[in-house]
Amino acid sequence: MLLLQIDAQVVQQTTVEQQLENLAEADEAETEDDSYLQQIQQYSRNPLNMNTAQEADLQVFRFLSELQIQTFLQYRRLNGLLLSVYELQAVPGWDLETIARIRPYISVGPAESVLQNFGKRLREGNHFILFRVGQTLENSKGFLPKDTLPATYLGSQQRLLFRYKYVYKNQLQYGILGEKDPGEQFFKGAQKNGFDFYSMHLFVRNVGVIKQLALGDFTVNLGQGLLVYQSLAFRKSVDVMNIKRQAETFRPYNSPGEVNFMRGAAITVGKEKLQLSVFASRRKVSANAVVDSVNFEDYISSILTSGFHRTENELNDRYNITQTATGGRLQYKNKQLMLAANGIHYQLSKPLQKQDEPYNQFAFGGDKLTGLSAEFAYTWRNVHAFGEYAMNPGGGKAYVAGLLTSVDPRLDLSLQVRNIDRNYHSLYANAFTESTTPINERGTFLGASLRPLRTIRIDAYADLYSFPWLKFRVDRPSKGKDYVVQFTWKPNKQVEVYTRYRSETKAINYSNTNLPTALTQDVARQNWRTHAVLKVSPAVTLRARTEMVWYDRKGAQAEEGFLVFADMLYKPMMKPLSLNFRLQYFETDDYNSRLYAFENDVLYSFSIPPFYDKGYRGYFNINYDISKSITTWFRLARTWYTDRTTVGSGNDEILGNHKTDVRFQVLITL
Repeated sequence: MLLLQIDAQVVQQTTVEQQLENLAEADEAETEDDSYLQQIQQYSRNPLNMNTAQEADLQVFRFLSELQIQTFLQYRRLNGLLLSVYELQAVPGWDLETIARIRPYISVGPAESVLQNFGKRLREGNHFILFRVGQTLENSKGFLPKDTLPATYLGSQQRLLFRYKYVYKNQLQYGILGEKDPGEQFFKGAQKNGFDFYSMHLFVRNVGVIKQLALGDFTVNLGQGLLVYQSLAFRKSVDVMNIKRQAETFRPYNSPGEVNFMRGAAITVGKEKLQLSVFASRRKVSANAVVDSVNFEDYISSILTSGFHRTENELNDRYNITQTATGGRLQYKNKQLMLAANGIHYQLSKPLQKQDEPYNQFAFGGDKLTGLSAEFAYTWRNVHAFGEYAMNPGGGKAYVAGLLTSVDPRLDLSLQVRNIDRNYHSLYANAFTESTTPINERGTFLGASLRPLRTIRIDAYADLYSFPWLKFRVDRPSKGKDYVVQFTWKPNKQVEVYTRYRSETKAINYSNTNLPTALTQDVARQNWRTHAVLKVSPAVTLRARTEMVWYDRKGAQAEEGFLVFADMLYKPMMKPLSLNFRLQYFETDDYNSRLYAFENDVLYSFSIPPFYDKGYRGYFNINYDISKSITTWFRLARTWYTDRTTVGSGNDEILGNHKTDVRFQVLITL
């Protein structure tokens, strides 16, 4: 089935696509973390038993707020085991839309003994073998020889992915992954062992007092992300009740991303109220290495996150330093209250010394970094409060705190405040902040979700923030504001329409002078989007979107942008074939007025490219089940530009006005 196909079948537009679009826009890059998609797919195959589900199990479903999770657990404690999934209608805060979203992934049944469960883990799981190959059909400069010189990219144009995984529900998982990016070598040169990146993992849950056991690659998630949070985490969106970071302390890692994970061992032990988690990691990472010819000392100027090892220079920086990380978490939890203490320590084999720029004056430097934090969460009736306070011993401090409340069955409110010092430091952190990294920021977020009628929903938020010190491309202390309101109309199961307006104002450098810093100005960016979904038959769903953007409207850098697309999704019941396609037109004045649009892709993958300048976009996805155990996908996507003679830049520049991508994938399930 195609990505998010289940939601499409019931015309149930969750905010996951919007959240991924927001993430791509904020980071100006697509995430390679597909663990969330794997978990959702696994629950669709083996539904979660709601009579045994714990808080960590329910946190997988991003459309559930922490308040909804806590009210469900309280309901089950008071009323006992559920007799039917339809009993969820009696849980406070669980409306029909929430139940419809989670229904494909859950079941209700008796609990199994540990002995019965242990035997099934080894015998009754599923083996998954996935192969994926993709390529841009046009040759970019990096693959073309230059006169008598060989091509800059040393490897072939294909992107390759192999993944084997054994899974029994969410109790046992192990596997191996290999990945090669376009331009990287394969079974030759620097990659004589095949793939450029390998990952292996073993992950066990709920074996007596052992709640989690991880060997190999895993992710660490502590608190509200001020210390470390390596699983996929979303930013601001119209899903205003999901402002809290909520994830298991450890999670198995088998995604193709080469940066955001630990490699070593981790364990969580304890009983219901008290749990202790510890981990140790040691792995090689890529970094920009610098040789100080004056002091004869080697150091690194940055840790690289692209994962590319295609050229001689990139290979010289490949896995050239060792990063050691140790840490843990001690948690106490009763029915309403959770208290925890967290700690992490990093050791780099070479010191980090960032470029000597004014905005880097308070940046982290050295080869050691320690972070400590304390956090809490408390639920009382229809109110859930949470927060985390973190510090570097002898250095900066940071805190985030929030409140979720359902003041009425038709009205939910959320509030979050944050204050992060300019000299607070962390690696692999991901808090709910405006900046990608939690540093040098203060802010207040207020969100509301109103359902005045059964068919109407209004979501809105306001986020006011400031940066007390300089930032990259902002050479002065600055402030910003971000407002969003979205109106959703869903008269029946066949139709859903939403229209959204967003206005954000923040400072940015706009000219260079002979002064040490550039001149800056506050620039407003406004978006207006209308998105419609129509299920015309059990097998056919239509979608359409129109979006406009105004950047610095009537200002010195004024730009405008426009995008429109139409989708068709065809998925007949009990048939082996499904497909979807999109036709799109976009037109913007330049990169500042770019627009993003989520695209369906092969299973466990998605695309969110930025669109700017003027052109057309089209893609076509086919999914065919050869048998019950073999499923295939094929994707063809192409962008035509009407105002360009080249596409891309640098080594990725293509001579011509179009770019074509193909992708093929096969999944074998045993």
